[in-house]
Amino acid sequence: MSQAATADRGAASQSEVSAPRGRWGAGDLAFIAVFAALLAVFAAMPAIPAGGAGVPITLQTLAIALCGMVLGPARGFLATALYVALGLIGLPIFSNFSGGLGVLAGPSAGYIAGFALYALVVGAVAGWAVRRLRGWRLWLVLFLGGLLASFLTVHPLGIAGMSLNLGLTLPQAFFADMAFWPGDVLKNAGAAALAVVVHRAFPAVLIRR
Repeated sequence: MSQAATADRGAASQSEVSAPRGRWGAGDLAFIAVFAALLAVFAAMPAIPAGGAGVPITLQTLAIALCGMVLGPARGFLATALYVALGLIGLPIFSNFSGGLGVLAGPSAGYIAGFALYALVVGAVAGWAVRRLRGWRLWLVLFLGGLLASFLTVHPLGIAGMSLNLGLTLPQAFFADMAFWPGDVLKNAGAAALAVVVHRAFPAVLIRR
């Protein structure tokens, strides 16, 4: 084989190896669409009223955590952002089958604003942990990372939204938000457990080889 042919073959092989990295395909778009639909399904499940603030306890945050833990930061963020965008344009896919821009004037506005950021931060944790950990260690990091992410994103924005739209003081809104803390612990634990199972069965979902 000539040196030119060998060089051409080597260049082609290098191109084949490096081309897929960083590129998204139809599979990524499908994951984004499927998880956005999953969010809508979880939001449609019966909500539990939580105190007098008017913000119900739902399974939305479990599904959002799962988006980030399974898809990683970019795709998890986009799946959640797609869900929020579809709800804001009028589709009744938020809790209690609500939708439209009117929800931004309601008590849940801040929580909705934090959804995509929550998926982004959780996804960043998952992107690091899934490459390095397995078993209960992976579950623990995903659980603690998801819980920390919720208290850095969803809860502060939710408190601010209740204070602004309900006329509550920040301490009053903070105490109203505390009703969601036990549920967040359980939902992040459940999402982490599901994510560990998914990554064990389908490791290429987040880590492409």
